[in-house]
Amino acid sequence: MTTIGMTGATGQLGALTVVALMNRGVQPGDIRGMGRHEGKLQALADVGLQTAVVDYNDSATLDAALDGVETLIFISGSEMGQREQQHANVIDAAEKAGVKEIIYTSATRADNSPLFVAPEHKATEERLAASPITATIARNNWYNENYLDAYQLVVARGAHFAHSGDGTIASASRKDYAEALAVLATTDEHRGETLELGGQTAWTALEFAQTVADVSGQQIEFLESDEDGHRAKLEAEGVDEGTMGFLLGMDTAVAQGGLDGPSETLSQLIGHDTTTLEQTLREEIAG
Repeated sequence: MTTIGMTGATGQLGALTVVALMNRGVQPGDIRGMGRHEGKLQALADVGLQTAVVDYNDSATLDAALDGVETLIFISGSEMGQREQQHANVIDAAEKAGVKEIIYTSATRADNSPLFVAPEHKATEERLAASPITATIARNNWYNENYLDAYQLVVARGAHFAHSGDGTIASASRKDYAEALAVLATTDEHRGETLELGGQTAWTALEFAQTVADVSGQQIEFLESDEDGHRAKLEAEGVDEGTMGFLLGMDTAVAQGGLDGPSETLSQLIGHDTTTLEQTLREEIAG
């Protein structure tokens, strides 16, 4: 029996990956779901998964959780600024446990990306490259679901403004990326490769505004500006400095090509078209 371990199993991507694994014929008892909260893990135990409570900062929990795992789906942590060390802790424990393959969820073009999330992913990829464990890197572009809050905001204000110019975002749904992880964990074709994964359809800020208009049935004005103008509009709305820095940084990175696409790799891996932003918005809004 081969045990597939997965960190972040109770998160949004992790939960979908569990389903995708079982859809590919993996028995629940052959999956070990790992997460921080015992209560959330109970739902996985109820459907027959092995479960383990882990803390990326506590090596003892990692050592115990990874014992007997052959393939580890390593969903990156969420605590920015701490992930380089936390991820190193996971890899150290995997080496001690004799894990044979790690499938790691990285960021698109992590080695040279302008995205603010890229440096920690780059450091993790470098740590994996130095490990004797075979590493398969899934460099995920953005998730469609990241824009659900933006959709609501744009509908409420009746306008969308950005300074990302013609920069595009090749997003896909979490379900698409989850299916890809399941394929990588259950096949050998791409073992040890670094894969740039993203949607077949890439979109600009203007096209986002048009999509919001189509889905909502409302008229949405699009206001292109430079960074200073974008900042002024956010300040006028009372956006806090932390959120403002995130939004401005994202637009700058997009303008620099940080999330460019489109790509066929993800669709080829999962065997069907990737989910468009419009499809996700319509599904989520209807739901």
